Amino acid sequence: MKKSDLKASIKEEIIEMLKEATPEEVDAQKELNAELEKTKELQSELTEEEEDKEPTAKQLKGDSVATIANKLQQTTKEMKSTVNKWKTSEGEEKQKLRDKLLKLTNIKKELESML
Repeated sequence: MKKSDLKASIKEEIIEMLKEATPEEVDAQKELNAELEKTKELQSELTEEEEDKEPTAKQLKGDSVATIANKLQQTTKEMKSTVNKWKTSEGEEKQKLRDKLLKLTNIKKELESML
């Protein structure tokens, strides 16, 4: 390859890398960022609601075997969905999901001991 061809090729690559985004691309990214923030807020609200719905030990005592088995099944299902979310999350959200999994594991063990 000639020296002039190499210079031209490198120059084209540098120009392509340094090319600025178009105004349309910037606007699209701003909209996407806003939607991501809304999604994050809604997800944390949903997580808080789910945590409120977890049964306590007092609620679980005195239930029939069928009811306990049903709650065990629901808890297992919730654990699986939480694990899938945990695998894709990062940072603080990942820690919250881990804490939730620990609580669900304790509930599951208690339910299993009641059966």
